[in-house]
Amino acid sequence: MITEGRNAVLELLKTDKTIEKILLEKGAQGTLGKIFAEARRKGVRVQFVERAVLDRASADKRHQGVVAYTTDFRYADLHALGGEGESLLVLCDGVEDVHNLGSILRVAECAGAEGVVIPSAKSASVTEAVVRISAGAAEHIPVAKVSSINAAIDELKARGYWVYALEAGGESIYSASLSGKVALVVGGEDCGVHRLTREKCDGVLSIPLFGKVNSLNASVALGIAVYEVVRARLGK
Repeated sequence: MITEGRNAVLELLKTDKTIEKILLEKGAQGTLGKIFAEARRKGVRVQFVERAVLDRASADKRHQGVVAYTTDFRYADLHALGGEGESLLVLCDGVEDVHNLGSILRVAECAGAEGVVIPSAKSASVTEAVVRISAGAAEHIPVAKVSSINAAIDELKARGYWVYALEAGGESIYSASLSGKVALVVGGEDCGVHRLTREKCDGVLSIPLFGKVNSLNASVALGIAVYEVVRARLGK
């Protein structure tokens, strides 16, 4: 869904609707600068583009230098995710590619995870494309959008979760104890799990690599990890 025009987008930013991203004309000033500041405050992704890009996105070319994309997807509350006893959650630290997010939702749902957590900024949102790529899994697994992944980790640890970053240089996932409440953090396409986020975690788990390529796709790495959790639990 598209909202265009300065006043319309400003009013949109006052609501609790989920805004995927805002396109602003380069050199934004005046009201456009106010829109940018409010979007930054709310953690909404902003892209500065040429006017021609806005013209193509606009239905009637009356965008006034701004177009906002919203989604009808209903996000869950972080507090409602998980449960008592054994529980598996997945946190995405800056996964910006919609194909990766869609695949992550599919893998997490198939493995029986009870929820996925994504940040509101510098992350893909659950769009129609993500739902399609997830093969419908997005309709069955709760997804929470939070302002801070690090704050979410603190909350989960306080609720008894062991939180592990999936990153190179850590303990082999095949030797880790994965019982009880477990939350796995998967990083973005370019930089992996951020340093401060890694430091928040209880540990770092790594998947051994034996080929010439030094990394796995985020959704592939997560697929290996969540099914190691499943294998450990089935082996009890």
